[in-house]
Amino acid sequence: MRLGLALPTFGPDARPEGIIRISRTAEELGFDSLWTGDRLLAPVAPSVPYPGVDGVMPRVYENHLDPLLGLTFAAAHTSRVRLGTSTLNALWQPPLMLARSLTTLDLVSHGRLDVGLGFGWMPEEYTAVDVPWDGRGARLDETLDVLEQYWAKDALAHDGPLFTVPDTVVGLKPHQRPRPPLLLAAFTPRGLRRIGRRLDGWLPGAMPMTALLGMWATIVKEAEAADRDPATLRMALRVNPLRTATPTDPERFPRAGTLDQYIDYSRAAEEAGVHELFVDFGQTSATLDERVDLAGRFIEGLRAG
Repeated sequence: MRLGLALPTFGPDARPEGIIRISRTAEELGFDSLWTGDRLLAPVAPSVPYPGVDGVMPRVYENHLDPLLGLTFAAAHTSRVRLGTSTLNALWQPPLMLARSLTTLDLVSHGRLDVGLGFGWMPEEYTAVDVPWDGRGARLDETLDVLEQYWAKDALAHDGPLFTVPDTVVGLKPHQRPRPPLLLAAFTPRGLRRIGRRLDGWLPGAMPMTALLGMWATIVKEAEAADRDPATLRMALRVNPLRTATPTDPERFPRAGTLDQYIDYSRAAEEAGVHELFVDFGQTSATLDERVDLAGRFIEGLRAG
């Protein structure tokens, strides 16, 4: 199982120095990937509860860097680790602009990009960029249509319900061929079906292993129904540790627990066939020094097992 770390693109350490330190720490400790998420607003009174432990958005989201620029900066200070978004809210910009940004990042990183897409959870962010909250699935499907054509063809023309791209030459191509891997964060039957039928992988969040494997089985079934080889799909599992001083009851885990509990959970994920797991030690209060220390203890604990 591959292991990754979240970049400090949220919170007080969302600074050049934080990105450089975590990026170099990841490569020095033997992590395989770096990941970043996407936030646009931090409303004083959001209309929808945050999908977390208590429904309250973490304070770290009040300070947020652009995810693709953050990864580009990390690419300049690393040479080996892959660079992923978990997740990039792909619907906030026209697909042609998204294609250009993603292709540029894959090119300048020499093919290290994993494109993880999602919808987000906050309607206010959609309002702020003048994109409808309703119809997100159809908008994503058409966005994927444009991305796939951009990467596959030397000339592109698209005339769809939402977007029109006049006939144009596409000279910019990604380093990875035919395209960077496309993964999706989804948990509904329709979303899982979309992953199995047209994407390269799934971006779940930490949950009980039985629930995780049940959803993965749905993705595998949908891939088989579409005559795709499920072995080509991968799962990259995000873990946001809410660390406690003493072990938590199984009912609360993996929402909260000790570092040792998260290490045991990661071992169980590996045994269950999870392809990649990455941790974000910045979701709760932790200094940059503590994040580096936790990353070292986490990977050492897994290796010891």
